[in-house]
Amino acid sequence: MSHNPVRPWRNIDRRKSRRIMVGNVPVGDGAPISVQTMTNTDTSDVAATVAQIQRAADAGADIVRVSTPDESSTRALKEIVRESPVPIVADIHFHYKRAIEAAEAGAACLRINPGNIGSADRVREVIRAAKDHGCSIRIGVNAGSLERHLLEKYGEPCPEAMVESGLDHIRILQDNDFHEFKISVKASDVFLAAAAYQSLAEATDAPIHLGITEAGGLMSGTIKSAIGLGNLLWMGIGDTLRVSLSADPIEEVKAGFEILKALGLRHRGVNIISCPSCARQGFDVIKTVEALEERLEHVKTPMSLSIIGCVVNGPGEALMTDVGFTGGGAGNGMVYLAGKQSHRMSNEQMIDHIVEQVERKAAEIEARDAAEVEAAE
Repeated sequence: MSHNPVRPWRNIDRRKSRRIMVGNVPVGDGAPISVQTMTNTDTSDVAATVAQIQRAADAGADIVRVSTPDESSTRALKEIVRESPVPIVADIHFHYKRAIEAAEAGAACLRINPGNIGSADRVREVIRAAKDHGCSIRIGVNAGSLERHLLEKYGEPCPEAMVESGLDHIRILQDNDFHEFKISVKASDVFLAAAAYQSLAEATDAPIHLGITEAGGLMSGTIKSAIGLGNLLWMGIGDTLRVSLSADPIEEVKAGFEILKALGLRHRGVNIISCPSCARQGFDVIKTVEALEERLEHVKTPMSLSIIGCVVNGPGEALMTDVGFTGGGAGNGMVYLAGKQSHRMSNEQMIDHIVEQVERKAAEIEARDAAEVEAAE
């Protein structure tokens, strides 16, 4: 809401953390919370993988993870990194050579648990490769793949076991004088993940990557992630995140931004505020919002738009948004600009007209911001 003041009761005090770089993306120490996704193409198919990364970047992804399970994947990674518009994280599980090859191929970050890749010599080789090629590392603890000795110690996956695993992996990196790392403690159970992340946040100053792993399909997984990640973000925990869905990776990016937008932590594109509709609606709210979401996907400038079916809540919501439309009678409604009544518009022409108003406002905001940057220089 570009014309409204910041309200102190909406502020979130973010946890203090160290800053690392994932390529050119800062993570931690107050940097914007970055949104990630992961490709689901065959990594050795460079064209398909790059195309999916480009789509994710267009949707707003700051960082994209790519699985590199074999040599053909790490061979392809060099070209993928060269053509990618965003930093690439190479997903490594157990084979230390894949990590070295990924670093040499230009990966910005290695997702790897150093305690799982064998001897101390192998760990040192991977860390040396990361240092030599400017890679950061993400320690990725998962409730479903905890070390056997921790399961024997605790009897089951639990927050204490997950945090202990993470701190053990951290110690290995620090003992080798490597500090460019972030860490996650993911679980598919919201309560388990949230408790583990809260304990982890108190135990380390490393940047934290948030995620509810194997969250499910588009709707169920988004809801589960919004509850788990939303609560952690509200507490100030989290420097980067991925919404893990059994869906198109672009949907993960959209869901991630919607969670951050709802908490006022990131602002990108048009935030549509709309009513669920009822018998009072002066136009078809649901179809209108569906059309506007599609028509306004290209707008990246942070803006707010209210689409309300009647005058009960419409004028009040419009006061808080950059552009608004409130249903009335006789086949038309009221257009609001910067929170004020502007003019009436027929329902039939309303969608095209609202798109035009939003695009015009976005252009004004971009021009103003550009002028401010130029003046500052």
